[in-house]
Amino acid sequence: MDVEALLEWYEEVRRPLPWRETRDPYALLVSEVMLQQTQALRVVPYYERWLDEFPTARALAEAPVREVLALWSGLGYNRRALALQRAAAHVAEHGWPSDLTELPGVGKYTAAAVSSFAWDRDMAAADTNVRRVLTRREGLEIDVSARADELLPRGRAAPFNQAMMELGATVCRPRNPDCAQCPVERGCLRLVITPARRVKPTKFEDTDRWARGRVIASLLAGEPFPLDGERLERVLVGLERDGLIVRDAAGRPQLP
Repeated sequence: MDVEALLEWYEEVRRPLPWRETRDPYALLVSEVMLQQTQALRVVPYYERWLDEFPTARALAEAPVREVLALWSGLGYNRRALALQRAAAHVAEHGWPSDLTELPGVGKYTAAAVSSFAWDRDMAAADTNVRRVLTRREGLEIDVSARADELLPRGRAAPFNQAMMELGATVCRPRNPDCAQCPVERGCLRLVITPARRVKPTKFEDTDRWARGRVIASLLAGEPFPLDGERLERVLVGLERDGLIVRDAAGRPQLP
């Protein structure tokens, strides 16, 4: 792969996403947690409101859980908000660890991304987009993490990681990749696997994910739950297990 061509392309086409304009590790951690399983453009308004309300790790660590969940509501996967708050509490009390995977909810990818963007550490961040790019280029048997590390230009980890992610998100897309616009098309195997025939998807409103989000939203608004019976109880048990709700002496659910 021609890494120089990739970096030049990125400088020309990079989207002006707000987390690309900061070196603050806390802001970068917020963005990476929000971006998990969520499209970048949808994250932008949540990210900006979050940093307005909780501009530092300490501000987030000291915030009431209700306020944290209220600001997160609509992004989905509310457990991410609580994990982010626990990570902020660790940073506020102990500072940033040299190995970011010591923080609650932070895995290898997120640690590499934040470390490279905030401190220029030579760490390749292989997210879903990067894995797709390298697999299509070099085959299914490739060790993606090792290959990304081989390609990483030392001292330029941040732009390299951003460029690879941008390539996967905007050109080497999951469906209908735009190979004609690829800056590193030469030598690519173009290994695009035809997805298996999809079964009819379950309506989002029938999933526990939808129900969990509605229960939290109802508690925040002080409104009745939009479901009842066994389904409600199953959802409440899961939310309680994940620390998103507690029950009072009478067994009524409420926010922590």
